[in-house]
Amino acid sequence: MGTTNNELTNNNEAPVRNIILIGGFFFIFGFISWINATLIPYLKIACELEEWQAYLVTFAFYISYTVMAIPSSGILKRSGMVKGMSIGLGTMAAGCLLFIPAALVRNYGVFLGGLFLTGAGLTLLQTAVNPYITLLGPARTAARRISMMGVCNKVAGILAPLIMGSIILSNSEGLIEQLAVMDPAAKKIRLDELARDVIVPYCIIAGILLLLAVLIRFAHLPEIKQEEETVLRSADKPAQPSGITLAMTTGFLAIFCAVGAEVLAGDTIGNYGLYQGIDLNTSKTLASYTLACMMVGYIAGILAIPRFISQQKAFYWSSWIGLLLVVLILVLPGKYSIVCVALLGLGNAMLWPAIWPQALRGLTGAQLARGSAVLIMGIAGGALLPLLYGWLTGVSGNQLAYWILIPVYVFLIYYSFTGLKQPSPVRS
Repeated sequence: MGTTNNELTNNNEAPVRNIILIGGFFFIFGFISWINATLIPYLKIACELEEWQAYLVTFAFYISYTVMAIPSSGILKRSGMVKGMSIGLGTMAAGCLLFIPAALVRNYGVFLGGLFLTGAGLTLLQTAVNPYITLLGPARTAARRISMMGVCNKVAGILAPLIMGSIILSNSEGLIEQLAVMDPAAKKIRLDELARDVIVPYCIIAGILLLLAVLIRFAHLPEIKQEEETVLRSADKPAQPSGITLAMTTGFLAIFCAVGAEVLAGDTIGNYGLYQGIDLNTSKTLASYTLACMMVGYIAGILAIPRFISQQKAFYWSSWIGLLLVVLILVLPGKYSIVCVALLGLGNAMLWPAIWPQALRGLTGAQLARGSAVLIMGIAGGALLPLLYGWLTGVSGNQLAYWILIPVYVFLIYYSFTGLKQPSPVRS
């Protein structure tokens, strides 16, 4: 039986329990997504890839969001939000299991297929969960709740490179140098062994996802009826239908830029460390530092919003921090530049949480589902910007290639500024 959106907001007990459950999903999002930071250098070695080819990992994973966002909206309309979450978890498990044949034959294309399928399941899960957490309370504190989810996400993101790096790159000390002096036959044997190291962890992940897909059916999460006329609107009047297309277009671009910047900072720092002379044993964990900085930003958002600063002002100043750090990445030498890449996590922390309530303002029941799907499509930024960065490294080198983030943060500054001029949102 469906629960109205007002009931979700007004129930004094259910939201706490539900927020905890949804927080568990965001932990899964983070762990699955930020494994890619370790997979990029891992598959670059195991499958003997060029720099730009390695970033097809992020392309295959995040492009699935664009491909599957609209179909996900249709699936959720038929299945409901809660059952859709279960379907998403099962699809993610299938993608993880595809890593078994990929590792056995050491075929990069099959690895990419597994990543795409995993991303497709995650798309369905996120299309359901992101508006769900937005509706679990007042609109003016939506960024704070999403920040709580971000902490869950980034804790998992910190753990993922550390755990997966210790498993699939456990003997990475001197690995690149060893491979360089091996004869072709010995090198093939060693790379085959390296590829098979991914099988056990991905089987474990698949098992956990399947278990959760079953358990979520018994968690008694309230269903959100898409026909409900809950509105996320401005304090003075709701947005007019004529403004919805423009709002969704700019919201899509904002998500595209925010996710692109976030993924670029987290998934390129490992290879950037290698470029700056950091050994593989250390470089494989550098993404954890970027994610740790993001978690600091999320915690700051939870504590400060809306008590000391509005979510729109936090968004605006975070965008400026990101732009400043990119300039420092381009001009500072060596390890100092690596530190600035990690600190981008701090600037990126409040982007995603503030974009959702701003972009969804004025959308009603069915429009809310479509709007969520459009915003999810913007996650394609995580597919395209790292791939473009990988191509630019061959032209200008790894450090100067970070200039691609300058127009990204300029647009985010503009978008956040337009949000500052709007009245604070309330829920009707």
